[in-house]
Amino acid sequence: MTNIHRGEIAAEIGGEMRVLCLTLGALAELEARLGAGDLAGLAERFGEGRISARDLTAILGAGLRGGGSSISDDELARMSVEGGLRGAAEIAVRLLKATFGESQ
Repeated sequence: MTNIHRGEIAAEIGGEMRVLCLTLGALAELEARLGAGDLAGLAERFGEGRISARDLTAILGAGLRGGGSSISDDELARMSVEGGLRGAAEIAVRLLKATFGESQ
């Protein structure tokens, strides 16, 4: 069960329902992985409306690890996501909204 007040969401990834959460550690990982420097850099990068498959993998991977999973980004890249690329993007948007307090 997820707790939206902690920024958690649930999503089907790799044929299983999984919890994703961008904890402070997961956000720090994401900043480093994407070379954003800080949270404002992440917001600017995602606010441009352009996102790569690498970005999606980094967001979902950090979220999965923040949610307690030990899945690597390489393992995640080989997993199916319900809805394909569009589904992955929708999960990333839900996760970012949950993290930064926007309504679902």
